[in-house]
Amino acid sequence: MPQDYTPTAREQAFLDKVEDTQYQREIINGLAPFLGEKVPDDMRGLYSTEELVQLGGLKGTERDVEKRMPVKITRHFFELAKTSPAIQRLVKASPDETVDLAGSEDPGNQMDYSPVEGLLHKYEMGLMYVVSTCSAHCRFCYREELIARKEIARQDGTVAKKGLAKIPEITAYIRDFNAQVAANGGRHPESGREKLREILLSGGDPMVLNNSKIAAWLGALAEAGIESIRIGTKEMAFYPKRFDPTFFAMLDAFHEAYPQVGLHMMVHFEHPDEFLAKGEDGEYLRGEHDIYQWVPDTETAMRGLLARGWITVENQTPIIRDINDDPDALRIMQREMKRVGAENHYFFCGRDIVAYKAFNIPIEKAWQILNESQKGLSGVENHARLSITHYKGKTEVAAVTNEPIPGLPGSENGVVIFKILRNAGRAGDRGKVCIVGRNPDAVWFDGYDDRVLFDEAGLYEYSRVTNPSLAAT
Repeated sequence: MPQDYTPTAREQAFLDKVEDTQYQREIINGLAPFLGEKVPDDMRGLYSTEELVQLGGLKGTERDVEKRMPVKITRHFFELAKTSPAIQRLVKASPDETVDLAGSEDPGNQMDYSPVEGLLHKYEMGLMYVVSTCSAHCRFCYREELIARKEIARQDGTVAKKGLAKIPEITAYIRDFNAQVAANGGRHPESGREKLREILLSGGDPMVLNNSKIAAWLGALAEAGIESIRIGTKEMAFYPKRFDPTFFAMLDAFHEAYPQVGLHMMVHFEHPDEFLAKGEDGEYLRGEHDIYQWVPDTETAMRGLLARGWITVENQTPIIRDINDDPDALRIMQREMKRVGAENHYFFCGRDIVAYKAFNIPIEKAWQILNESQKGLSGVENHARLSITHYKGKTEVAAVTNEPIPGLPGSENGVVIFKILRNAGRAGDRGKVCIVGRNPDAVWFDGYDDRVLFDEAGLYEYSRVTNPSLAAT
């Protein structure tokens, strides 16, 4: 616990119950162990000789793939990758990543909404960077600037790496902001925003922290008046044994101490190969009544969460080229999530990270893939929507038409309809739409710059926030 933060008696009683343990992730860090043949013998085949020659030749150049995004993999994920091209693509570095380095150093202009270091106050919730690494690294990571510890130019002209959240500063901000909201009848007197009531622990992956550090955040946020806490994690794919009895005991102790606080696990599975068991032939194993079998450790982790009815589990994933741009894979994933009791939250179009063109698929294709994947799903299985994160906030790709709209010039080849789901400031533009003429090659909003037909949402009249503490619509 930080020296300048004093837990309450209830908080300390909860923290005293938390037990830490050691985990054996067997992580391979970087390309050097592969280039120097210092990885275990059975892992050497992850990269071919030709791939290693190409990657080694890029070291120290502008196209150095590790400068863009560090390489990292766990033993568990390697075992899954042996029979899965999708998983290999997910974590294996490739020279095509740095052919085109176009993209934003701060995707979504996130730092425009950072009133306190390590906190993004967007919507009615806050997102916190509590750690800057994960057990393994996805090559398409939306937070590559944080994971790679890159220096980011901020609006005030300073250039610095993104900092991590600290309990004293974050809890002080929450209390102050919410006190101003309460004193002003439910709205912040300057920004007009409502109470900051929900926090997402993110990074990096909070689940690489030990139990006591996660518990410290949970207790501090609960004492600060936060109503709902999310934990964003891909650890259930990378190292499911992290969800062990000591972790579940910590969650139980938290719920006993703070039963009024909602807890939500936001898991990230990109492909069913990450959780479904396979036979030697590479096909999914099926059990009684032809139901898919899960990887045992992953099933234990998921069942442990779902057995606690006060925790919700939701899966969300971007649709990435050569990983999950496959309707059949997405259909299986959505069915299995709902069958075991988890929810399908969002599917995302790729974000405008550096080198995004190596990973993103066209927006219209992503919509078609998701729409095709949801054919044959039941009403409870197909809740997930396709979202693309505009600088204004989460925006749904609501429809793609094949026919023109009578009387609307520019719609001759059909249109794409975007709809604001959540403003980055307050919720004033919720439900407003933007209609653009189709461009099958567009992988980001700028692909429609010359095709805007109707824009009540203001997606193409966006101006940046100048004061993150007063961020509003």
